[in-house]
Amino acid sequence: MELENSPSKSAEMTREVNPLLKLALELGPLLVFFFANARGEWLGQTFPILTEFGGPIFIATGLFMIATAVALTVSWLLTRTIPIMPLISGIVVFVFGALTLWLQNDTFIKMKPTIVNALFGFILLGGLLFGQSLLGYVFNSAFKLDDTGWRKLTIRWGIFFLFLAVLNEVVWRGFSTDTWVAFKVWGTMPITVLFTMAQMPLIMRHSLEPFGEKKKD
Repeated sequence: MELENSPSKSAEMTREVNPLLKLALELGPLLVFFFANARGEWLGQTFPILTEFGGPIFIATGLFMIATAVALTVSWLLTRTIPIMPLISGIVVFVFGALTLWLQNDTFIKMKPTIVNALFGFILLGGLLFGQSLLGYVFNSAFKLDDTGWRKLTIRWGIFFLFLAVLNEVVWRGFSTDTWVAFKVWGTMPITVLFTMAQMPLIMRHSLEPFGEKKKD
């Protein structure tokens, strides 16, 4: 099993995956989590073995862990690589999910997005202190930017990840579990998509591929 650990290696080794399949692998576990939490009682009655996990949120957590493992396995089988961000996120899912089920305390799974996003944010911003735009290691296979572009995009994504960490804390501490689960699926994803789209002007200006004449920020 190999990890995508450098921009050039990532671009050379990553096999193309159908965009719809890639989206399904990324969203699938979240949708399983949302459905299982919403229909936890029905799932427990239909599949009594699931009640071993506990109530709806714990059934959802157990199935979320299984779906995440399946998604990572399918990704590896298709590409023979595991992107570093999904891998880190998956590890945190397994650790905090296991604590959630073992202690029957949903606080751990609710803190998972906070931990993952804060970790990504600090890694990206911390890397800049050592002159490394680490975001390039994640996105280089999708597009190529000059050094200035990677630095600016890394700063933006680092801050955005920290924003998501704070937002998750506000939602899970201030609202019900059902509201948090719904926001995790239907709130965080649209916000991330909108933020990603908002970065396209910067990407176009600093792209090493022909997007047209580059302008100053």
